[in-house]
Amino acid sequence: MTDPHVTTPPGDELTWGSAAHWSSFVAAAVLLGFLGPLIVMLTKGNESPWVRRQAVESLNFQLSILVYGAVSLLLCFVLIGLVLLPLVGLAWLVFTVIGSIRAARGEEYRYPLTIRIVS
Repeated sequence: MTDPHVTTPPGDELTWGSAAHWSSFVAAAVLLGFLGPLIVMLTKGNESPWVRRQAVESLNFQLSILVYGAVSLLLCFVLIGLVLLPLVGLAWLVFTVIGSIRAARGEEYRYPLTIRIVS
């Protein structure tokens, strides 16, 4: 359901806003999923408020997942982390895909369970 008062950003902004979300997949190859959204925020964030909001939202989620993953890894010593770590990974995958799709449609998306570190 879309809000009739929200206008869809131009194509270039849609591309960069979406890149703020899916670039974390590329950066995750080196276990630094927050680098993609950070780069988008620093390079294109000043040009468009919409792109900045998308990049900040994705960056906050990626940093939150990094914290949750580190805590889960530590909890592996008491066996709880063996359950939590795959759940954190699955949540990262699902919510990042949802964020990428929503941004590609020009919609705002707020990740659940996110610590708002960057504003």
